[in-house]
Amino acid sequence: MAGRVSIDLFMTLDGVAQAPGGPEEDLEGGFAYGGWQAPLLDETIGAQVDEGIQSMDALLLGRKTYDIFAAYWPHQLEGEDSGIARKFDAVPKYVASRGTPDLGRWRDSHLLDGDLAAALAGLRERHREIHVIGSIDFSRTLVVGGMFDSLNLWVNPVVVGPGKRLFPPDGPPAELRLLGAPEASEKGAVLLRYGWAGPTPGTGLVGS
Repeated sequence: MAGRVSIDLFMTLDGVAQAPGGPEEDLEGGFAYGGWQAPLLDETIGAQVDEGIQSMDALLLGRKTYDIFAAYWPHQLEGEDSGIARKFDAVPKYVASRGTPDLGRWRDSHLLDGDLAAALAGLRERHREIHVIGSIDFSRTLVVGGMFDSLNLWVNPVVVGPGKRLFPPDGPPAELRLLGAPEASEKGAVLLRYGWAGPTPGTGLVGS
């Protein structure tokens, strides 16, 4: 059976997915609200995230997110986040980039180059559970192309205004299908799991 590609993204109520983890995570565009998710983390979200991480046998990232992760996670093997760090260390890491990222900073890192659809097909043959974490631009490419199995969105009850979004205002339009019941956390975040249902025909309005 071919492996699955899951995209894991934290998102504000108004659709911003930029820099949920910390103030310096991604300052592109002058983004001033880095770390917006921190006050909303709770045991439910922690358990959901950990379940996904522990199930993966490959990690697939865009270039920018890879650089952020490679600068942090290899140094957390004995720290408070050692469970996540050791899992990341144990699985192969693939980087989708047209450039030449420094793969020597993180063990078992590989460049995913060439035709994206073909490269993903190769990953599906080698791995059972492939997770994309963050990586907004790369995730957008996967969503627009329908090249994923599960889009896992943690929608948080906070509004920040400007920032990078998974779904750009110019489309293209597409339809998604809900894969299961929404799961709410104690602090109001809702986990929504969607699968690809194809481009939206006709008017270009999702669900029309």
